[in-house]
Amino acid sequence: MANKKAVKKVKKRNPNLRLVKNDDMIQEKRKRVREEKLRFSRSKRVAILSVTLLLLLIILVGGYEYIIHNYTITTVYVEGNVHYTNEEIMEMVMNGRYGNNSLFLSLKYKDKGMEDIPFIQTMDVSIEAKDTVRITVYEKALAGYVAYLGRYVYFDKDGIVVETSTEKTDGIPQVTGLQFDHVILHEPLPVENPEIFSNVLNITQQLDRYSMSADRIYFDSEYRVTLLFGEARVALGDSQYIDEKIMKLQYILPELAGKKGTLDMREYSEDTKSYSFEQD
Repeated sequence: MANKKAVKKVKKRNPNLRLVKNDDMIQEKRKRVREEKLRFSRSKRVAILSVTLLLLLIILVGGYEYIIHNYTITTVYVEGNVHYTNEEIMEMVMNGRYGNNSLFLSLKYKDKGMEDIPFIQTMDVSIEAKDTVRITVYEKALAGYVAYLGRYVYFDKDGIVVETSTEKTDGIPQVTGLQFDHVILHEPLPVENPEIFSNVLNITQQLDRYSMSADRIYFDSEYRVTLLFGEARVALGDSQYIDEKIMKLQYILPELAGKKGTLDMREYSEDTKSYSFEQD
């Protein structure tokens, strides 16, 4: 009774005073403890996440720097190219921001080569070391070219038009004397005797075998062959004994340097081995 009277007196003096029971105080205290624990748990998770992200960032940056500095290409081997220079091949393969990084190139060209490049069948890129790359070029098999409407028309052993270009390729002979009235890419040159193309390829291969390169291969109306080396002409005649004639030519050709005239090998054979030179 005394406590109740004391409470009434206190409340009378301070009407806004709220009487809190012991149970209420305990509940509020527990609530504050839970909130503190929750805030601490959240702070701990945020701290752990921040540290994890920071470590991940450090690892990524470190890995990036390691790859950039340790996989930079310093040596490039290019082989098989004729139409394009080494520098042009390197520019095709090693283009882009990370084109000089061997790890990037190994991923870019993994299990695939480069295609859809004029005069090239495909290119293989192999990583031989962290700083060394080998580029192997497989060019299309070109037998020769003809000039048509201001362009160079390149064809293969079957006479199929492989490429057309405004630039002439070294090492590929020009073929003259063929008669045709149109050119379609990836289709045969429309000549009267399609077998002529296998003869062109054979001549080209034989010349290459003996390290000779003719400026032109001329066919007359009877498909007899004349090779032109500068101002010197070599009349080979028909396809009979053509391989033997070209094999012999490798020894004669140095003597024709700077001369203007015709070397007649039309009657050359295994038996006669006859030839003559008539100077203009």
